[in-house]
Amino acid sequence: MTPPPAWLNPVLAATLEAGALIRDLYRRQQARRLTVERKADHSPVTEADLAAHRVLDAALAPLLPGVPVVSEENADSHPLRVSSERFWLIDPLDGTREFIEKRDEFTVNVALIDAGRPVFGTVYAPIPDELFWGGRDIGAWQRIDGRDRPLHSLPLPVRLADGRFEAAMRIVASRSHLNDATRQWINAHRPHLLLQSGSSLKFCRIAQGYADCYPRMSPTAEWDTAAAQAIVEAAGGQVIDDQGRALRYGKPDVLNPSFLVTGPAATDGSTLSLQTPTA
Repeated sequence: MTPPPAWLNPVLAATLEAGALIRDLYRRQQARRLTVERKADHSPVTEADLAAHRVLDAALAPLLPGVPVVSEENADSHPLRVSSERFWLIDPLDGTREFIEKRDEFTVNVALIDAGRPVFGTVYAPIPDELFWGGRDIGAWQRIDGRDRPLHSLPLPVRLADGRFEAAMRIVASRSHLNDATRQWINAHRPHLLLQSGSSLKFCRIAQGYADCYPRMSPTAEWDTAAAQAIVEAAGGQVIDDQGRALRYGKPDVLNPSFLVTGPAATDGSTLSLQTPTA
């Protein structure tokens, strides 16, 4: 087995440190009013977003000399996403709305991008204390009670001749961004079980084998998806856009197209697509 890169443990440690800081601020907000500001795009930002950013930026910058850190919370770093072949891409607090609304489904996301692909990612959910990571040559992993276990996404259910599935399709979708197009896609796939979750945990449930697919037809940015995509791909799954191509990074436009996250193809070879006709 290829030994892990020297920077792996420092990255995981920084992710856990940022998550612990977020968790502390989250618990404090139960006793005081939370200050929420608005960025230029009107999205919310809190003290926790900025505090986690500072921890990650300071920890990641020296790990790979010459590789910049691009953070959602540092607008000055955003042009480096396009001009750099290799860069760290972080979302210090993914799921700020969940954080504000006191739902426990928010994460810290750290990814390493190389030539447009996420080659490493780690996702940490501070409240359930779930740490995930994965990437090229290291596989996909989850840390539970101090023990690391490998992750493998599961094949999709077999599609029958009438278009239905042999077993219920476990579809995970956003709580906050479940739009009409996504609902129509979900309803066209029968039978199904709808699971809802916030932040990049939706990807992680597929890497764990707890869900089969995650359709997303409402806006996301590159820092929302990169870390979790690396984990899903390392677990044997895929993240494809509406043209069936792997989601790419460092594009001129930071927004992602619609995408679909799945495990491997079904044992009968059938796959899913965002182009599937609706019922």
